[in-house]
Amino acid sequence: MGQLQEFKTQWSYRVAMPEPMRHLFEVTLSIIGWQRSQLELKFPVWTPGSYLVREYARHIQDFQVLTGNDPLTSHPLKSRKLAKNHWQIDTNGQAQITVSYRVYANELTVRTNHLDRTHGYFNGAALFFFIPGYEQQPIEVTIIPPQDWQVATALPAVDGKVQTYWAQNFDHLVDSPFEIGLHSRWEFDVLGIPHTWVVWGKGNLEPDRLLADTQKIIETEAALFGGLPYDRYLFLLHLTHNGFGGLEHRESCSLIYSRDGFRKPEQYERFLQLVAHEFFHLWNVKRIRPKALETFDYEAENYTPSLWFSEGTTSFYDLLIPFRAGIYHAKTYLRNLSQEITRYLTTPGRFVQPLSESSFDAWIKLYRPDANSANSQISYYLKGEMLTLLLDLAIRIKHGNQKSYDDVMRILWQQFGKPEVGFTPEELQTVLESVAGFDLSDFFARYLDGLEALPFDEYLAGFGLQLSSNQAECSPFLGLRVANEQGRAIVKFVEMDSPAQEAGLDAGDELVAIAGLRTGAEHLNDYLKNAQVGDFVEITYFHQDELCHSLVRLAEPRATQYTIVAMENPSERQHQNFQGWLGVSLEEWQGLA
Repeated sequence: MGQLQEFKTQWSYRVAMPEPMRHLFEVTLSIIGWQRSQLELKFPVWTPGSYLVREYARHIQDFQVLTGNDPLTSHPLKSRKLAKNHWQIDTNGQAQITVSYRVYANELTVRTNHLDRTHGYFNGAALFFFIPGYEQQPIEVTIIPPQDWQVATALPAVDGKVQTYWAQNFDHLVDSPFEIGLHSRWEFDVLGIPHTWVVWGKGNLEPDRLLADTQKIIETEAALFGGLPYDRYLFLLHLTHNGFGGLEHRESCSLIYSRDGFRKPEQYERFLQLVAHEFFHLWNVKRIRPKALETFDYEAENYTPSLWFSEGTTSFYDLLIPFRAGIYHAKTYLRNLSQEITRYLTTPGRFVQPLSESSFDAWIKLYRPDANSANSQISYYLKGEMLTLLLDLAIRIKHGNQKSYDDVMRILWQQFGKPEVGFTPEELQTVLESVAGFDLSDFFARYLDGLEALPFDEYLAGFGLQLSSNQAECSPFLGLRVANEQGRAIVKFVEMDSPAQEAGLDAGDELVAIAGLRTGAEHLNDYLKNAQVGDFVEITYFHQDELCHSLVRLAEPRATQYTIVAMENPSERQHQNFQGWLGVSLEEWQGLA
């Protein structure tokens, strides 16, 4: 605690939750040693790792400021609100100031706050003020939980103080979420370092299996980078009805997943990919990060064109790590990779939004999807994963599997991650080229900044592989996605330049009949299976409560599924490349159960 003595001013937070069912955290900020005539307080508008301005200040209520911390002798201080997240306080020469407020917490995600009768969860950015110019000030946080509730956080405990924790600065505080309540806890060591799973909620999770597989993931990622960059690590997991998500932190991660999603193999594999993804962020994002994110601006968007690498490359590895860890085999890995390629190749927006723009515009697009999003944008997670795949394959072909994208990550770790210096897009390209051994300017112009189709077959061919699609088995193309809602067939998506769009259908329309017969989502699919390309079909629907009739001409089928398959008669070199890439022969891969 010696660091606190380096500052004349000391402050601490107290977080109480006396009536959890009201969803209100009661927060008190105590400041000692203040020497200025005014005190500025600002509330973050976003949290690192989730690139959307969320306006956390909208949940603040009952804000007040008093002198000292004794209710019997304190008196109010005048304060005013200067902006949505900015309060100014006249201190009147008072050195000891107490700020109290409540925060409404009833949104259970990995990036927000949630408080109910069983637990309290919060992220620092969504609960705490910062004082401009004092972001490096150490901060203590004392938790006052209901009886029998336990506290879990990656912050170190303060010796001699009950339920009190210490953050070395505001970034550290924001990067250390709290889980407080009735939860399960499992401790385990990996590579001599303590780790903890804290799980809130009920489900069919099998703890012994989870711990064993987590250990494999940790060891595999540690081997890639040459060790673990922390003294202890905390996994926080919330089990809900149908949740999915994660948020990375320097010494912990927050996860949310379906409570019944651990028995079926594909669901459990998806969960482990989520674990692998957030854990990989220990290196990529939390330490290896774009220059624009080297120092966080908590009040505004932090723009970077490099989220394709920070998130997309991490997505590439979240499929690969469980395979390397021996959790699933090569057939499962390539099946999962095929599913990702399918998602990419069935998103029309890949021909509208460049990948670098997708990264830059994350703040206004990715986290705010609408009915046209699939037509107008592409996820930097998804296309970034695809770009990383092509680069990895290109590097492997060039160097006979003696080099790979792993070498890129290791160099970035040494040059930027360990010293925690942000990289520029140009520096990232330089490192990639140093490993690849060739100029990537044209590659990036086409596929990162441009809209050219990604040449999967060209890069897979070196490994004796190609893409196969189900286009021949698909129904004639209409361009509608319909879902049944309370007995009504509602149009959810209309693809750009499709027959359905040209006929005037729109998302939100209610589909009533096709060819004069009542229809629903399932009936529409059945009808199309028996139709022919070029057929004219009358569709009846409600558009803004007006009954409409449109004649639609069905188009050529579009593939809905792509699968990585072996080429016919691959060469000896292709056999060797495949073996060197995935560690099994082409024949073994095809024969795996």
